[in-house]
Amino acid sequence: MKVELISYTPNPELLVASAARTCYSKKPASQIIKKITHKRASKLIKKLVKIGHHSILEHIAFTFSVEGISRACSHQLIRHRIASYSQQSQRYVSLENTDFVMPSTIRKNEKAKELFNRIVKEAKNAYKKLLELGIPEEDTRYIIPQAVQTNIVVTMNARELLHFFNLRCCMRAQWEIRALAWRMLSIVKKVAPTIFENAGPPCISEGRCPEEDFPCKLRKILEKGGKK
Repeated sequence: MKVELISYTPNPELLVASAARTCYSKKPASQIIKKITHKRASKLIKKLVKIGHHSILEHIAFTFSVEGISRACSHQLIRHRIASYSQQSQRYVSLENTDFVMPSTIRKNEKAKELFNRIVKEAKNAYKKLLELGIPEEDTRYIIPQAVQTNIVVTMNARELLHFFNLRCCMRAQWEIRALAWRMLSIVKKVAPTIFENAGPPCISEGRCPEEDFPCKLRKILEKGGKK
């Protein structure tokens, strides 16, 4: 898996703070943004995020190039509807030489690993034979397992990203999309540290866990005063 931030709104935190100030100022945002400092912007953002005024976060967006995740993972990702996606097509991109994502639970079990590799090899051979029989790629793809790798471009605004991290950084999320979420979070923290300062699962972002019955290692660590 590779995750790269390929574009984002310039000066994201200054823009968010200026948009917020516009609501209570005679001056337009075009003037406010020229004078507001990063320190004052940070202070204002912390206050607004804490009291729940998250609409201002919709003014800034982040675009990621996500490479080498499974189709199983991408199908979970696109369930987050307040976002834009452009995914590698299985109709126009051949899957003959594609790679597959193997879960660690399978990799650590030799018998499971052998079975997984055999089925993947058989699927790839069947895909090739179907093509030789004249079956179009849009139909031959039906034989390919969900473990097949894909590339996707994802654009989300900051408000939706906070929601995404809240759900997908949690230990209840499936391992692959959880890994994706944490990588995305580590990246956006570098360009908008105040906005994403407390982003993550509810035990971090809200100081509580809505899944009290779920045995979570992260929650236990936090309860003991440790770090993630």
